[in-house]
Amino acid sequence: MRRLFSAVGIFLSAGLLAAPGAAVAAPPGYDGSVVTITTAAIGAPNNPAVAVVPFTDAVYRTCADAPVSSRGCLMVGRVGYPYQIGRLEVTVKQWVAFLNTADADGRDPHNLYDLTESATAWPRYGQIDFAPRAGRGHHYSVAYPQWADKPYGFATFLRAARFVNSLHNGRVIGTKTRDAGAFRYTSYEIRLSPRTETGMYDMARRVPTRTSAAGFVVPSQNEWIKAAYYEPRNRTYWKYPTNPGVFGDGDDTAPKQTVLNPSTGDVTNGATQPLASFHASGTPAPAWCPGQVPDELCTTVNPMGLDPQTYASVYQGSLSTVGQARTLSPWGTLDQGGNAVEWTDTVTPPPAGQSGERVWRRLHGGISNAPAFQMWPSAVGLQPQDNSFFEHTYPWLGIRIGIVGGLR
Repeated sequence: MRRLFSAVGIFLSAGLLAAPGAAVAAPPGYDGSVVTITTAAIGAPNNPAVAVVPFTDAVYRTCADAPVSSRGCLMVGRVGYPYQIGRLEVTVKQWVAFLNTADADGRDPHNLYDLTESATAWPRYGQIDFAPRAGRGHHYSVAYPQWADKPYGFATFLRAARFVNSLHNGRVIGTKTRDAGAFRYTSYEIRLSPRTETGMYDMARRVPTRTSAAGFVVPSQNEWIKAAYYEPRNRTYWKYPTNPGVFGDGDDTAPKQTVLNPSTGDVTNGATQPLASFHASGTPAPAWCPGQVPDELCTTVNPMGLDPQTYASVYQGSLSTVGQARTLSPWGTLDQGGNAVEWTDTVTPPPAGQSGERVWRRLHGGISNAPAFQMWPSAVGLQPQDNSFFEHTYPWLGIRIGIVGGLR
């Protein structure tokens, strides 16, 4: 059932979080649409882990070397096998292809869409429109062309896992591998499957975890962190997914902030490197609104019912076109720093004071309205896997696909 969320207020805490794929319609007789997922190869198995105290400006060899803190200490980043991770975040047009495959009749039994994601309900952030009377497999569409190559921003972990199941149950119809300097990229052309409830994740379980050692996955926290920060040649960890930085210097060596075309969301300062879509101190956050939308609607209409002043204060950043920041991680990925924060499938205990009734997962990457510290390796954010409040009100929750053990 589709819902339109309304509220009188919203609280967003930074402490809680720390070439675009093609999508084409399927010919008759096939399960679903075709998407292209491009991955970067991650090698150097059995790399050393690093110790982090959550949201602090340092890394340590072990937790014994870290200062005692009420925040605790985590060992992160070690992965004992080669794997692959998405070069880019999952885009809106890829998600629309998935919606029209997984929910071809437009009934949405698995809560893959909400009307708050529409351009009518949310002119500035609405990415996807729904047409109840459209033909089978055509109920969902990209709201405006400018959104097609932006990250899908309304993901929960359960939505991400169902997308992975659609890939896992789908059919690889084309593969192309290329080398670019030290990096190796593989593009997979995949016909999506409408089967979303089993595959890599069994969605009938309260805590869906990987059921296979091979196939598409939502990356784990360690897989995500290694791809973003671990530099294999020197066996060191970067401070940002965009550049080595200097631990302990605050944001002095942070990447530069993107500047966006105000009506398209394209990055206009890509020649400035290193670069990321985040909110640098003392500057307006990178922002845009589709050029087809009148300014009054961009600045006032929102599904929470916030007054314009509060709305402008809370919602300061926008998602940029994937890949246009151009700055590569040590493994050749893009946008792991800034843009949309990204889910991992790592289950974690709830924060202090929270009950264990909900399942919590780690997220990483910072967002376009958060400061530089959200891009540190210690920004080990967490959220419930099915946070319905954020699902309605937080348009910066993204997905990056991984592959472990190869594909059948």
